[in-house]
Amino acid sequence: MAVAEELHFRRAAERLHVAQPAVSEQIRKLEDELGVRLLERTQRRVSLTEAGAAMLDEARRVLHQADVAQAAARNARDHATTRLRVGYLPDSLPGSVSRALQYLAADAPLVQTQLETGSSLRLIEAVRGEQLDAAVVALPGPVNGLQLTALGAQRAVVALPVGHANAVDPEISLRRLAPDRLVVMPRETNPAFHNAVAAFCREAGLAPTLIEAEEARVEHALLAVASGAGLALLPESAAERFAAPGIRFLPLQDAAPAFESAVVTRPGSENLALLAFLRAVTRTRRQQGAAAPVRPSFSVAA
Repeated sequence: MAVAEELHFRRAAERLHVAQPAVSEQIRKLEDELGVRLLERTQRRVSLTEAGAAMLDEARRVLHQADVAQAAARNARDHATTRLRVGYLPDSLPGSVSRALQYLAADAPLVQTQLETGSSLRLIEAVRGEQLDAAVVALPGPVNGLQLTALGAQRAVVALPVGHANAVDPEISLRRLAPDRLVVMPRETNPAFHNAVAAFCREAGLAPTLIEAEEARVEHALLAVASGAGLALLPESAAERFAAPGIRFLPLQDAAPAFESAVVTRPGSENLALLAFLRAVTRTRRQQGAAAPVRPSFSVAA
């Protein structure tokens, strides 16, 4: 295209910042490959043949499309660094993550955050498969090879009707729950918490009737409590995010932490939005460590 527009090999070579013989050789090779002459050369002038003119039109289209392709690639790269895809468990999203997302929105307003929920295993595999940039999950879990940012331990809380005999207590023991049926989320949603509940019951010598909520949604578990199906055992972060009329949350007395929460990411990621999010998570964790812990115990009047 340079030679066709300049109609002068030396000027074309200067425009391309290469030696003139290299330009001449490339034109010769192109003509040999095509089997047609693209340029008429004399000692005084260079002119386009009909084939050369036809190729010039197509060459301009090809180079323009190449520019479009490069721009698309750059835009995709820029978009990827301003997009943050985060997954979390339906029953567990620590308050430190919510605050970190607020800090991120204030400090990096161009970042587009996409949130989605899913079961623990699906979220972890989505991070591995690059469908998610990060996932907030419960440990232990199959996270080998992934990077972990600790969020701290979570304990279990009990959701019970405000009319329950123990609703006025500051906390409740597992043995006091023994006569009641216990509503829990489907096991695949948060296996770490489900296994912890089973372990608590075994250690207490109890075998309560466990009723799994029909869907992996905390709202369904709370509706089951409100309708008299039983009491619900949930991670403590659920008490920070959900409320239902006539439901009270009480800490489970003398119970060890049920699981550890963590943000899982792929190691070595260069996603600027993700790195900013992890910095915000670390910031909120430091602030949380400096503040006195608050135990979830509150109710919503009917």
